[in-house]
Amino acid sequence: MSLSRTPLYETLDERFRTGHCANGDEQLEKLYEGCRWAEGPLYVPAGRYLLWSDIPNDRMLRWDETTGAVGVFRSPAGYSNGNTLDRQGRLISCEQGNRRVTRTEHDGSVTVLADRFDGKRLNSPNDAAVKSDGSIWFSDPDFGITSDYEGHRADSEIGACNVYRLDPATGEVRLAADGFQGPNGLVFSQDERRLYVSDTRANHIRVFDVRADGTLSDGEVFTDCGDGMFDNIRFDDTGRLWAAACGGGVHCYDPDGTLLGRLHVPETVANITFGGAKRNRLFLTAGTSLYSLVMSVTGAPPTLAA
Repeated sequence: MSLSRTPLYETLDERFRTGHCANGDEQLEKLYEGCRWAEGPLYVPAGRYLLWSDIPNDRMLRWDETTGAVGVFRSPAGYSNGNTLDRQGRLISCEQGNRRVTRTEHDGSVTVLADRFDGKRLNSPNDAAVKSDGSIWFSDPDFGITSDYEGHRADSEIGACNVYRLDPATGEVRLAADGFQGPNGLVFSQDERRLYVSDTRANHIRVFDVRADGTLSDGEVFTDCGDGMFDNIRFDDTGRLWAAACGGGVHCYDPDGTLLGRLHVPETVANITFGGAKRNRLFLTAGTSLYSLVMSVTGAPPTLAA
């Protein structure tokens, strides 16, 4: 089903037009509706399907690209939020309700990768990114423990909302960055020299230099969100950063931080990801629905394993 909205694309800088950002489909396609709050889309190329989280309903759903069929992938799902793949193609999920990061093995069993830092329970892991060395970096705001809507109401044992690095060899969880109000989406630049993290409550995106030893610089503000609130973020293959801006559609930023343009969406956009055979299909979880848009823009490919 296609949805009309005028305009779908809003050009704010001439580079949005010359970069062919608005030359794809003229309408969004609604693939599914019936969620309570949809997040965490992940395209799985090997199976040509998309997984996403319906957090308040405590389930993960699966959309099949070849048939368009939607079914329940996992329920209960620990109030899962963000999902990604590791270097072996295994599912990494941030479970807000269970306050942990897990890996789904190829046989379907689930391995707990992280549930504590410095002996204290994590708050509610939100999103994760896997580096080419196999390390898993994840945000840990308190969104899943502030009420029973997207997890279980509880007090924070850590007393802060941070970003962590999980060592692939030892399983050690190390503090990567702090000073956030509500760390949310995170993504590495294509060369993995920088890590970008959206801070929903601060309403900006911070960028950090990644040092050779795996530690981060102090970081700086990459851009502020003037419309909506930042959630997750993704790169295209030219280095432009695309951000889900709850209440503000999808924002597109030049590498210099300039807002180039927006995609207007009829529901509140929570998360985005690129997928499809050519990685030029943008999937959007927004409000109660899953949307897609075939674009003239191509998502950044996974970085090569070290």
